[in-house]
Amino acid sequence: MSRTEVLTPSIPLPAYSPELSASPTAPYDLSRWQKAQQDLLKGRGDRALATYRELLIRFPHSEKLWFELGLAAAKELEFDQADHAFQQTTGLSPRDVSLRVLLGQQYHLLRRMDRARECFEQAAAMDPDSVHARLSLADWYEREHRLDDARAAVDACAARHPENAQVRCFQALLWQRAGKLAEAEKQLRELAAIGSLDLNTKYSCRHQLAVVLDEAGQYTEALRWLGEAKQILRQSANIPKLEQSYDLADRRRRQLLADLTPEMIRRWRDEAPGDPALRPAFLGGHPRSGTTLLEQILGAHPDIIAFDEPTAFTQEILEQLAPLENAPTLTANTLNSLGEARRSHFRQRYLKNLGRENRIPAGNGVFLDKNPSHTASLHLWLRIFPGVKVLIALRDPRDVIISCYFQNLTLNATNANFLSLERTVKHYTDLMDVWLRLRDLGGFDWIETRYEDVVNQLETEGQRVTKFLGLEWSPRQADFHKTAREKPVFAPNYNEVARPVYQSAVGRWRHYAEALAPYQEKLAPYYRAFGYE
Repeated sequence: MSRTEVLTPSIPLPAYSPELSASPTAPYDLSRWQKAQQDLLKGRGDRALATYRELLIRFPHSEKLWFELGLAAAKELEFDQADHAFQQTTGLSPRDVSLRVLLGQQYHLLRRMDRARECFEQAAAMDPDSVHARLSLADWYEREHRLDDARAAVDACAARHPENAQVRCFQALLWQRAGKLAEAEKQLRELAAIGSLDLNTKYSCRHQLAVVLDEAGQYTEALRWLGEAKQILRQSANIPKLEQSYDLADRRRRQLLADLTPEMIRRWRDEAPGDPALRPAFLGGHPRSGTTLLEQILGAHPDIIAFDEPTAFTQEILEQLAPLENAPTLTANTLNSLGEARRSHFRQRYLKNLGRENRIPAGNGVFLDKNPSHTASLHLWLRIFPGVKVLIALRDPRDVIISCYFQNLTLNATNANFLSLERTVKHYTDLMDVWLRLRDLGGFDWIETRYEDVVNQLETEGQRVTKFLGLEWSPRQADFHKTAREKPVFAPNYNEVARPVYQSAVGRWRHYAEALAPYQEKLAPYYRAFGYE
């Protein structure tokens, strides 16, 4: 099961539609519908939205048109209109379970959490026999830390489908969450022995078994099962193509960074004041370096609005400036010559996108965007947001690499690196080279904070980082885990930050020292650079 948001909807082209085929101009209307879908899939939301509006004037009872209009409205940051369109879809499809689950997923992307939950609950009630609906609801409850409710949903599903592999796999997940590792291990071993599983379940049960064995201290076998899971996952995509796409992007980024100068960075900061009412901060570092923990601590402050891996920067800035590998290469010169009018446009779109969460800070509040993957685009942050404060989370590189290797993520050009330890090490060095280069260039406000210091001296390190943002420490920050249980966490490690600080993850790499041995020489410069020698 993926914990990663999908930004582009997958829409099947309609081969037949009762609503439109009743019209004497049906071929024209179907052609218009298909054109709207293509515009939507290619990111032309404005054109798609106009077409859907025209079609709905003539066919107001088509739930498919309303649903796709909602997708187009969300793409154009018209979130209230998207909400209205999805509600119209609900009213026109009172018994369509699959569509109700799909609506729940879209509300999740809109971060309308109450509506998402309602859709999943309705889907399960509409068809108690639907495995898809029941497990979608259980997955939602588990994400909200409502383990008893998740267990009830899965048990109800298991009573109807006792041999269903997906149901049994989810049962094992809940046993793991409850600390019942022996029960989870037994169930997962039984599933892994079944040869007829679908590819996703075959992968999931092996990956989950590796995680359970790791928690149980059976490290050698955990690594073996993890390797087997990743070999299965390789069958689901063209991995060489994904790696080539990633490597091309990395080469282009390195060239851009090599062409930057300290004078450029200083001029970017001084060139335009931006919006003086905004106090932006970016929290980055490599994934699994403690960024989510730090975001939760800072976000508990009453004057900090912390955004947990929002899509705004990707959709409104990154995809516009460097959208595709075959697009014109973004260079230091083109970035340097980017006019204030366009930079202001990017900022406005970014803030409007963040507005889907209805939490834009007012007055002197700080807004914190936590997204470690965007460390690779830190130069864009510095160019678009003058005066942005940069926080970089550090952690022992060996712990980062092992933790990333164990993650269960949707495959894309970046995450394909985590299918092997060798590529995981490469991804770490690539991303942290971006930070080291920009740190050397200087000309902006930054601070580094180490995961080990946070877990060993929460209040001391928390005060230091909070002060960097121009604020005083709040007692609420020490109880961040209570706040984390009361709000959605979108990062893949959402279940971990709902606990008080724990130290068991420090030095985890030692259990896998033999597997890491071939990469020690390559990692040595980073140990020294970040004080882990």
